[in-house]
Amino acid sequence: MIKFKETILVLCLFFSGAFCYANGMFSMENGIVEGSKVTLNKASHAGPDRSSSIIASVNGHLLTVLFKEYLGEVLVEVTSDSGEPIEGTATITPTGFQIYIPLAGDYIVYFTLPNGDEYYGEFSVTD
Repeated sequence: MIKFKETILVLCLFFSGAFCYANGMFSMENGIVEGSKVTLNKASHAGPDRSSSIIASVNGHLLTVLFKEYLGEVLVEVTSDSGEPIEGTATITPTGFQIYIPLAGDYIVYFTLPNGDEYYGEFSVTD
């Protein structure tokens, strides 16, 4: 009887973790991201508008970025509002990732697509 109870308990723990993971993946795939959404603007635009394919939001000190479709390798750069580099990375899309911003302040995130199109969004991190 004790083995049966232990088995049920382990299954409950396993399935609760699996459901949490599945809910997080569903949220990312469908563009549901918690926090304040970062509005994207066009810096230069030669090709079709892809701003709706990029979702960025800020929740506390965490910037979450989600690419909803394949855009190629996208360069993502975060700077302070004065232009000081904070983070820079290149990522293959469609993916999602997070960047931790250590200090409160005003920031800008830049997205450069392979065809040269650039998008940017301004956001604030508060304590």
